[in-house]
Amino acid sequence: MYKKIGKLILVIMWMIVIFLFSNDNSIESSKKSDGLIINSIQVVINRKLTVKETETVLKYLVTPVRKCAHFFLYFILGILIISICREFFPINYKILLLASLICLLYAISDEIHQLFVPGRSGEIKDILIDYLGSLTGTFCYYKIYFKGMKRGKYE
Repeated sequence: MYKKIGKLILVIMWMIVIFLFSNDNSIESSKKSDGLIINSIQVVINRKLTVKETETVLKYLVTPVRKCAHFFLYFILGILIISICREFFPINYKILLLASLICLLYAISDEIHQLFVPGRSGEIKDILIDYLGSLTGTFCYYKIYFKGMKRGKYE
């Protein structure tokens, strides 16, 4: 019982994390992603970037990093959703479909939510990236779970 409640709490907390990222207006969102990119590059190269270097880095990396963030957030959500589904149902393709459908519906609701946030927009390509991330997460969980089943780790 506690395991199910714990997993449900994790799912809800992760959905809140996604909601909070989506709730940032365009300036706050850009500031966060730009800061992450610049700080990461500066750590790797072990020096501060010049203004021109910063502009160049942001020009080429903002979009890929933001899309990877979408993928990653929903990859984790997919794992969390399939994990809680496993507490109630045996893992099979129907459960994979259910988990991915839940993630898809959340992705759609997230993009609709962004339509009401200043400077943000809801985009179909983001829904597709989110869904692909969740599908990848659920599929990875499925493969790891059944690999463990073959080794006798799970009942």
